[in-house]
Amino acid sequence: MSAPTAAQAMVAATARLRAAGVPDPARDARILLAHAASVDAARVTLIAPEEIAPDIAERFEKLVALRAVRVPVSHLVGQRAFYGRDFKVSPDVLDPRPETESLIELALSEPFERVLDLGAGSGCILVTLLAEQPDAHGVGLDLSEAACLQASANAVLHGVQARTEIRQSDWFSAAEGRFDLIVSNPPYLAQSEMNDVSPEVRLHEPEMALTDGQDGLSVYRIIAAQAQGFLTPTGRVLAEFGWQQGAEVKAIFEAAGWGRVRILPDMGGRDRVVWADTPA
Repeated sequence: MSAPTAAQAMVAATARLRAAGVPDPARDARILLAHAASVDAARVTLIAPEEIAPDIAERFEKLVALRAVRVPVSHLVGQRAFYGRDFKVSPDVLDPRPETESLIELALSEPFERVLDLGAGSGCILVTLLAEQPDAHGVGLDLSEAACLQASANAVLHGVQARTEIRQSDWFSAAEGRFDLIVSNPPYLAQSEMNDVSPEVRLHEPEMALTDGQDGLSVYRIIAAQAQGFLTPTGRVLAEFGWQQGAEVKAIFEAAGWGRVRILPDMGGRDRVVWADTPA
């Protein structure tokens, strides 16, 4: 009996993933087969008519089995794309997400020389900003030692390590000096929302990066209360939030005395980023 072709293996894998409730099973099957075969995902169609080698079939079967129990694709292949670059990820950090690219666009809309990233995680925000702004320097802070190591590795991967400093810190505790820009994608899920998120997120991403264990707003209170002490006179804060939290986040910053607070949408039109500064 001949071995199945790559196309037949993908059809079977897609059916298995669909039965397991995996969203977009065909896409995931294609990505996992490409990873198992060590080819670019765009080339999977070229190998589709070919019989799949036994070693590739074994690797593919293991990957599909893990995906069927909702291990994220990014963890299986070890990376995820963000703003045109691939970032190394692991269960120790939050996966980069497309909606966070809106924060990047807003950050790049005005010049900056020094940037502070609070809760740096994988480093995708800080590293992207430094890669896009070649003269800038940045500091990334994260409470997780494993996240700090991951962010440092991604800084090396994208050639910005000489302009990057990563420190273990409980929010501002290890911050020093003044910055033109402070950015953050803090944990904004309320503890009561955790049971409603997908298994990929709930079971395989660090809880401390998802929820503050309270109402999902505690970190905005910290940022609003302390960030002005670390900004230059013309500096600004940009922080991502959950799409239904805009009014509450704006009220927190206004109550803390920020001169201007704006709530801005992501690329899908949902409220996503708070921009706070104090114009002269």
